[in-house]
Amino acid sequence: MKKAADSDDRSSEISLSDEPTSTERSELEEDCPPVYHQTDHDRSTDDAKRKNREFRKKLNQDARKTISDSVHKGIRLIVHRPEFDRDLQQEYFRLSKELMPVVRETARKVMPLLEHEVSLEFAGNHYYGGKFQADRTAYRDFRYFAKKLPPTESPSLAVALRVDESASMSAFGRLEAAKRAVLAVYEFCRICHIPILIYGDTADISKLEQMSVYAYTDLDQVDADDRFRLMGIRARSNNRDGMALRIIAERLAAAPQRTKLLISISDGQPKAMEDYTGNYAALDMQQTIAEYERKGIAFLAAAIGQDKDVISQIYG
Repeated sequence: MKKAADSDDRSSEISLSDEPTSTERSELEEDCPPVYHQTDHDRSTDDAKRKNREFRKKLNQDARKTISDSVHKGIRLIVHRPEFDRDLQQEYFRLSKELMPVVRETARKVMPLLEHEVSLEFAGNHYYGGKFQADRTAYRDFRYFAKKLPPTESPSLAVALRVDESASMSAFGRLEAAKRAVLAVYEFCRICHIPILIYGDTADISKLEQMSVYAYTDLDQVDADDRFRLMGIRARSNNRDGMALRIIAERLAAAPQRTKLLISISDGQPKAMEDYTGNYAALDMQQTIAEYERKGIAFLAAAIGQDKDVISQIYG
């Protein structure tokens, strides 16, 4: 800012009006860039930080409530809302340049199928309805019926993606593979207007933080910058898979969409201190999966490590 030649010393004193203007545009040059007041910029930044803190606080409260009646009760948990920087932006641009042509082509092929699904007269996967679907009995979830759709109702889908951020993900290019998969699924869902939730998790970072969850994207707070946050996925420490699945599945179960899919990307079987490993951990995961399958969530495991057979046995 430059002081005009005819101004006095009092001009350096800035007074704030009750309703400050966020931008000013020259009346003579319509194409010139807007001029932002520093006070407005600071105020909007502070407001965004406040909202982010409140949202992160709510995520922590919800997550702790979810595990309060499980075997994970008492585990010290923190849900983070990661930030991003220029380096993460550049990493996203590097990966997306290669992947986006494939993602767009896949979305182009799938969109007609989604449009056909919306136009169907009957919607399946219901506990009752006017049409019995014999093939659904194989699922044993009692959703054996289809019902006729009202004119204003259409099938819908929500997706959750869980990413294992254990230390072993740093080996053999697994982390890079996971980032590519996450980016592709995220951008595909964005193109197809499918709500998507993406969380990462690790365990035993410290004695005061026994479980860490990273909310990269969430159904309740959609941000275009989330694609850059995804590049912050890291290989960190141990993994407490059952707890992570329970937290993510609970958020997905609360979504209004009818069809709900949870995809878990992991390179190994669960292992966390003190004794969360082996059959005990596997049983916890199986019980969690069964509990939320009854709530209408379909699980899909993507195993990318040496424990593929164990992961297959856990998820079925």
